[in-house]
Amino acid sequence: MLRSIARKTSTTGAYLTRRGFASESAPDRKVAILGAAGGIGQPLSLLMKLNPLVSQLSLYDIAGTPGVAADVSHINTRSQVSGFAGDEQLRQALEGADVVIIPAGVPRKPGMTRDDLFNINAGIVKSLCTAIAKYCPHALVNMISNPVNSTVPIAAEVFKKAGTYDEKRLFGVTTLDVVRAKTFYAGKAKVNVADVIVPVVGGHAGITILPLFSQATPKANLGDEEIEALTKRTQDGGTEVVEAKAGKGSATLSMAYAGAIFADACLKGLNGVPDVVECSFVQSTVTDLPFFASKVRLGKNGVEEVLGLGPLSDFEKQGLEALKPELKSSIEKGIKFANDN
Repeated sequence: MLRSIARKTSTTGAYLTRRGFASESAPDRKVAILGAAGGIGQPLSLLMKLNPLVSQLSLYDIAGTPGVAADVSHINTRSQVSGFAGDEQLRQALEGADVVIIPAGVPRKPGMTRDDLFNINAGIVKSLCTAIAKYCPHALVNMISNPVNSTVPIAAEVFKKAGTYDEKRLFGVTTLDVVRAKTFYAGKAKVNVADVIVPVVGGHAGITILPLFSQATPKANLGDEEIEALTKRTQDGGTEVVEAKAGKGSATLSMAYAGAIFADACLKGLNGVPDVVECSFVQSTVTDLPFFASKVRLGKNGVEEVLGLGPLSDFEKQGLEALKPELKSSIEKGIKFANDN
């Protein structure tokens, strides 16, 4: 039963409505959310509380977490919820975690680029990853904090310095790019969105996001202009939401959903469910860049296999070459920050 449900991972958050299957048979798993009281953290905490694969949900933030924890703890699902606040409680929040999800940091506001977020979020990520290296070095780390193209390399450097780095256990969460690509493609192609698969490769900002619509299923005869427009909309999806919210937030709800989908895939992989594949920004030899987002097979050790790009259209080949300098710069910026601070 568990296996049949697992195959739905890449299409929908099916687990949200599958409360009927025997969660008692799933092993105990602790999930920690760092930044749980924030705009992404709160809906993400709700979604992870609904996941029957989670037995212990640990919510951490600098403040406000006891209230969030009390609120979601009343939901009648399997996991036991604990809330932790402040530096002195970070150890308790992390110890024994199987998966750590990091949405901590400041959101993007109108006019801000992901680079504008860097100086604030880079320091937050560095300090949290220092604690992860100390208190739960074997956890799968799901990095949501932007700019992901830089924060994942920061985390890698922190773990290397601590002697705990395992490239199979560090993920940049790019699932929202996939979620958007599926949604926009389904709308244009007039197909059932639940059946759509679209790989998205590269990075997680602007032109570094490269949806491979040539590989999308079900196939649709979309013209070059339509593909270009879909690509641009996928790349600019975050800005679309920031502008629509007019200074009152960023893509917090859809990001929480995407984060929950990816964490669910990680848990299924840890539990030995076969053929769990999601796109993620990981250490990679798929290109000449040290980190790159592509399809990844998840398993008991995290990354079981980083899958290749497959055949690309001419438009996608151009996009791949165009994104490399920007992605390389972002990766180097993260590494430099980690080593200089």
